Amino acid sequence: MSIPANAALIIIDVQLAIDHPQWTRWGPRNNPQAEDHIAQLLAAWRATQRPIIHVRHLSREVNSPYRPGQPGNDFKPQVMPLPHERIIEKSTNSAFIGTTLEAELRAAGIEMLIITGVITNNSVEATARMAGNLGFATIVVADATATFARPDFNGLLRSAEDVHAMSLANLQDEYAAIMTTQEVLLAL
Repeated sequence: MSIPANAALIIIDVQLAIDHPQWTRWGPRNNPQAEDHIAQLLAAWRATQRPIIHVRHLSREVNSPYRPGQPGNDFKPQVMPLPHERIIEKSTNSAFIGTTLEAELRAAGIEMLIITGVITNNSVEATARMAGNLGFATIVVADATATFARPDFNGLLRSAEDVHAMSLANLQDEYAAIMTTQEVLLAL
């Protein structure tokens, strides 16, 4: 597979809030190197002048570390947008709902999205599902996404690795291709 020059790198919710203790109440997250992998992809996209879209979550919940005005709302240093890079602000789990993302992608003739960020089974999965349903060729980068342990519907605690793997399985083939950072970089 070859990644076209106009494929957009989408970086979802990589904000300081992801390190807030509320996320680790069930256990540690997986992919502690996800931000470093996202930074590698970001550097490659910048070097090849491909489109980059940073997605910032603006929570409406009063106690959320993602709420505007809270330190957690800031982007993590590894993926800090440059002044000319596009930032889409969302308040739902999908980067397409209530935003101009789809219209901007269509206007720019972008047909392929490379999705990274957090949380795999929340905003990453919701955005990737919508991207696939909207007809975009979508790639989710498995080692450039991360999640946390969480109980399943029956109350059984599932590890972050299990939650992550199931989320990627939900997406694979029907909504998106799943690749690693190295595979994406080799396909540029």
